[in-house]
Amino acid sequence: MSAGTGGADTAGRPDTPPPDGAAPPGGAAAPILGAAGGAFRMGGFDWDLVTGTMTMDAAALDVFDFAEGEYDGVPETLGSRVLPDEGRRLDTLVAQALKEGTDQYGAYFRIRRRDGSQQWTHTQGIIHRDAAGRPVRILGVLRDATHELSESAARLGLDEGRRRRAGVIEGTTAALAHARTVQDVIDLLNDSHALEHFGAASLVVGLLESGRIHLVAEGPEGSFVPGTRFTRVDEPYPMSEVIRTLRPRFIDDAEDFAASFPVLWPHISGLGITSAAYLPLIAQARPIGALGFLYSDKTGFSEDERTLLVALGSSIAQSLQRAMLYEQEHDLAEGLQQAMLPRRIPDVPGTRIAVRYRSARLGRDVGGDWYDVIPLPGGRVGAVIGDVQGHDTHAAAVMGQLRIVLRAYAAEGHPPATVMARASVFLHELDTDRFATCTYAETDPRTGIVQVVRAGHVDPLIREPDGTCRRVPVEGGLPLGLSAEFGRADYPVTALELQPGRTLMLYTDGLVEKPGADLDEGLAWLSALVRRGPSDLQQLADLLCEVVADRGGGDDVAILLLRRLGVRPGTGGRFRQHVAQSDPEALSAARHMIRAAVRAWGAGARADEIELVADELMTNALMHTDGGAIVTLRRLPGPGRRLRVEVEDRSSALPRRREAGDAGVSGRGLLLVEQLSDTWGVEPRGGGKCVWCEFAVPEEPPGAPR
Repeated sequence: MSAGTGGADTAGRPDTPPPDGAAPPGGAAAPILGAAGGAFRMGGFDWDLVTGTMTMDAAALDVFDFAEGEYDGVPETLGSRVLPDEGRRLDTLVAQALKEGTDQYGAYFRIRRRDGSQQWTHTQGIIHRDAAGRPVRILGVLRDATHELSESAARLGLDEGRRRRAGVIEGTTAALAHARTVQDVIDLLNDSHALEHFGAASLVVGLLESGRIHLVAEGPEGSFVPGTRFTRVDEPYPMSEVIRTLRPRFIDDAEDFAASFPVLWPHISGLGITSAAYLPLIAQARPIGALGFLYSDKTGFSEDERTLLVALGSSIAQSLQRAMLYEQEHDLAEGLQQAMLPRRIPDVPGTRIAVRYRSARLGRDVGGDWYDVIPLPGGRVGAVIGDVQGHDTHAAAVMGQLRIVLRAYAAEGHPPATVMARASVFLHELDTDRFATCTYAETDPRTGIVQVVRAGHVDPLIREPDGTCRRVPVEGGLPLGLSAEFGRADYPVTALELQPGRTLMLYTDGLVEKPGADLDEGLAWLSALVRRGPSDLQQLADLLCEVVADRGGGDDVAILLLRRLGVRPGTGGRFRQHVAQSDPEALSAARHMIRAAVRAWGAGARADEIELVADELMTNALMHTDGGAIVTLRRLPGPGRRLRVEVEDRSSALPRRREAGDAGVSGRGLLLVEQLSDTWGVEPRGGGKCVWCEFAVPEEPPGAPR
């Protein structure tokens, strides 16, 4: 507070000793103005800006209605007497005088005496500065100006207060324009300066729902009356009355409250409420609820106050109606999206899976993010994460159709690349302007082999058992819909090995994207978060959803976490991979997955031999036939442990074993197959053939490295 309340900023002032003759801080000093001060209820003060203490004589303390010994020399202590509006105005006035270099200032302000009455007070101060021009001391006077102010001066003060309150309504209305939910509106009113400027202690809000009033803001702490959470419009409560009559109700004092609402008053009489203003909330000519301002330090309402409160109620009603529509639209869109997501996640032996979906929070801003887990033959599982372009109900509808189609293609047994290509064609033919990004990962929990296809989506992450997390670069193609439109529907397949305890993390870009931030920065943030996160899969998924809101993103988020458990495969396991003729990377990926599968099946002792033979058969098929080849590695049922490698192509010409010359560089392939495998052969297969070989593998001791 300023001259008399000490709120002006004195930071940064030189450590200059107070001027000679300064009175000691605290308590009442000797009369600064002499005997005349008491006669005119006028006192003096000496404010040391260096130490921050203010000395006041007995007459000045009497103006502020302080008894001897109550004042401690701290200017802020005087703030309990000054009205909040006046205090802020005085602080600004003194701070401006100190900053602009003026020598004096003066102002009228109101204080509240200990009996509750208000008193007009006038202060005037002279600012002393040091040789450098810095303010070090203020000497001034305080006087009771209640009888001094004329009617015109008081009217000017009221006009100023009226303008201030009008400014509060304008500011509150502007802030309410950004509120999206009913709770946003209530929080804004409780946190804004509107209550303080109008002198209200708190507010209560009730919304009209199916003929009943639902109390959504309860007022001051301890004011909730049991049985009033939902009340009828015809009950004897103030909110019910204003909704019935569509007219505001101003309760001038406690006696008026007790007489008008005898059912409610006994429950709140101990809260110190002295008056209240209840306003109907009317939007589009119909009531949507009621608003009540509760006061603890005033009685009665002027015409200006009533007019301004009614205007504020109208603005709040429009904001609440808009917020209610946003919530209804969001609930509709979110319900549609939730209906499109799978109802349950299947249990897949050898894995643990956690999924989460967090919708956008703004009205209809629900997007097309989705996840899916698809059980496949042979114990395999397909994991899908995707995001349809857009944030509306149309995106959610397209997502639902795309999810079902992609699930159908995967369940039919198509390879991952084919699943993605067909889904892209479907989306292109759906006659929509939307495209979708997607990642499809087909995992065999028994071997740990993961075949990943990515269509314009963010790369997955791998979390190691020790918590370390790394990004997995996956070669990708165009988003679904666009690849079919531009004739580039061939999707590369990336092979990963998921060791027991490792977790594959699939997610949509809403988890890592932040307005104004780079994607790599978001991925680094996510990796660090996962590294510090809990090891439990469900708890980790919960953490990811909780913290994403703190990053400021407004997009949907879908998360799918798949962890492979340490389960040894049983008989009948199979790995199958298509190798295109013009794709050397596919040949390398197939070799990698064969080696990983052999180790996972406990046949690491013959991994080199099996990989070399499989590579030779695949290379022969690609070099000597037209089209690609299909390589299959499977365990044979029955006694003993045997692995079988099969390579199919579309040529009916049977391979011939021949001796290579001393300088020959070819012709040794089948000799190598014959030497390394236990048995091999060739079988006709429709329009082509299958070259196969088998390997007997010994049992590995428990705990042997793989």
